[in-house]
Amino acid sequence: MTDLSLRMPNTRLRAVLNLGVRRNPAPVLPLSLADPELFADWDDEAQLSDLHVEFEDGQLHLETTGDGVNHHFHTAAGEHRGSSPWSTDDTSALLRWATALASDFHALLPALLDDVTQAAAWHDSGFDLYICEVEEPVQLELLEIEVEGELMTLPWLGAGSVTHDHIDGENHPIALAWGAGESEPDQPIAEAWTDPNTGSPRSKAVPGVDWDVIGLPADEVLPWLEGIYLNHHVIPDAEGTLLNAVLRRLGGLDPS
Repeated sequence: MTDLSLRMPNTRLRAVLNLGVRRNPAPVLPLSLADPELFADWDDEAQLSDLHVEFEDGQLHLETTGDGVNHHFHTAAGEHRGSSPWSTDDTSALLRWATALASDFHALLPALLDDVTQAAAWHDSGFDLYICEVEEPVQLELLEIEVEGELMTLPWLGAGSVTHDHIDGENHPIALAWGAGESEPDQPIAEAWTDPNTGSPRSKAVPGVDWDVIGLPADEVLPWLEGIYLNHHVIPDAEGTLLNAVLRRLGGLDPS
């Protein structure tokens, strides 16, 4: 069982960023869909940005390129669906708002994401204020975020080396892979996932593993993996927290 009392204290980060010129008037969300979870990503090779707008009863995904914005819907579990789970009026208002947000966000890329990454790196180095560089006078905006403290974990103390990555399955599972000596870790030895009832990580050992060769017993590896899962796949890091604040500011959900 992971000891959550070993969490580092939360920290704060202030970032001064160029978020472009706001739309006036800005599209607004319907009251029934006023508090979405927002996620975004950027594919540099395809010059494509993704925006995920998620609610308890469904998801809207938008892909933006220089040619415009495309969208589709998913269930709350992430499964594709052919139509919106919401009423016609709410869907129309949601699409106006999300399309504007996706377009405005895309127009600021990749420079904005570079600034978000740099601000997070400054935070990780112990600084609490980041100011972006600009080539000409523009209106800048201050965002202040609280970064959750990570769980204190030890480095890998077993034999060989390990790595972890997402795998297919429900509840966001990851696999811990092991390799002897300096070889590439490619042998799955354990898995971790999110308990849908508690939100806490759960873990299990892969059958048939020789733990004497691994150099640590399973009852030490599994709590260690749960801590790694928390830090890398549950607790939002500075970069993700700042990006979420950027999206909320651009979308008018945090207008201050």
